[in-house]
Amino acid sequence: MADIIIKNAYILTMDPEVGDIENGFVLVENGIIKDVGTSTNSNAEKVIDAKGSVLMPGLINTHCHAGMTLFRGYADDMHLKEWLEDNIWPAESKLTDMDIYAGTKLACLEMIRSGTTSFADMYMHMNKVAQAVEESGIRASLSYGMIDFGDREKADMELKEGSCFVKEWNGRANGRITTMYGPHAPNTCSRDFLIRVKQQADKDNVRIHIHVLETEAELNYMKEKYGMCSIHFLKDIDFWGTAILAAHCVWLSDGDINILARHGVNISHNPVSNMKLASGICPVSKLVKSGANVCLGTDGCASNNNLDMFEEMKTAALLQKVSTMDPSILPARKILEMATVNGARALGIRSGMIKKGYNADVILIEMKKAHLTPVYDVASHLVYAASGKDVKTTIVDGIILMEDGNVISMNEHEVLNTVIKVSEELISRLGN
Repeated sequence: MADIIIKNAYILTMDPEVGDIENGFVLVENGIIKDVGTSTNSNAEKVIDAKGSVLMPGLINTHCHAGMTLFRGYADDMHLKEWLEDNIWPAESKLTDMDIYAGTKLACLEMIRSGTTSFADMYMHMNKVAQAVEESGIRASLSYGMIDFGDREKADMELKEGSCFVKEWNGRANGRITTMYGPHAPNTCSRDFLIRVKQQADKDNVRIHIHVLETEAELNYMKEKYGMCSIHFLKDIDFWGTAILAAHCVWLSDGDINILARHGVNISHNPVSNMKLASGICPVSKLVKSGANVCLGTDGCASNNNLDMFEEMKTAALLQKVSTMDPSILPARKILEMATVNGARALGIRSGMIKKGYNADVILIEMKKAHLTPVYDVASHLVYAASGKDVKTTIVDGIILMEDGNVISMNEHEVLNTVIKVSEELISRLGN
């Protein structure tokens, strides 16, 4: 007997060989999608009638700093230098294990509620991040954020901590947790350090998560120090490859785009964060045209201020249309691919499609609502009209984390009350 049957659903499979299925079913067994179709004689311990709902792959957030939920609204409407150096970095220096654990639990709760089933995280106190992920039931690719600023002793310490985390947590939680190395950025990590990180990642057979060309300031710094931009600098040290997840990639030339596409680099586009910090506009339409794998991320709550991937999808689509003055650029289906299929490819996980043999990471969206009526094009509605609040059920690894709007895998009130207490104590330590 199967574990779960979801029936009577409009299924957005995201599988190009199948397309959408009206009034279909999905069979889940041992955390895997066992069958997909229009009719079945199978039985299951749990039957979900999804009439009036869309069943689709869970969304995949490919760039996040989960613990930064604690800084939601903390330092808004500031220039990047003031925001980061005068506010965020000093506040982060006061964070404790308990702070990060509580903030990450809140992030997991928010993502489960808004239909995100997998996320990529780079931050600090990562053992506590991993613990929160393990307990929440969500899937994540985690990395300890490493910075050396050219200090060899600090580089040794950072690489040691990053390596210990990679080896301790990779494959934990029934495979829901995978690990990566997380060198912060080319302008905060030395050339030698980045070479060592790449060598260690290759040795450990894990991926790398890094910020690249988020700002014009980084572009200018790299040109002044190395005589080339970050893209060419990383190419020069043989850093690029299909195992690299590069966040932001805003300040790209056409030549940079060709390098990223040719090397199979995964680019995480974070439109809301880039807009809020006035970092610029990533040339997503050019990247997609080049064949590069572009996915979506929210960044941390300090620069977003939420983790709603539905909002990210809509913003990504509209930003490219207005920046290129072409309303046909990045249609809804392409945006959905970025948030599902492309994200799964970037993280190296067998998710992102509702397909036999794939992870049972799926969500149900309630469509019988005023702002979603009438329905002419389901994909269009999901990108342009829906929000994370329309998600009614979230399933990860075949386990129901939220059903009919009720979160099962976590004590929601306890999470919220703990974060309120932790944030008050944090502000007290900061003297604000």
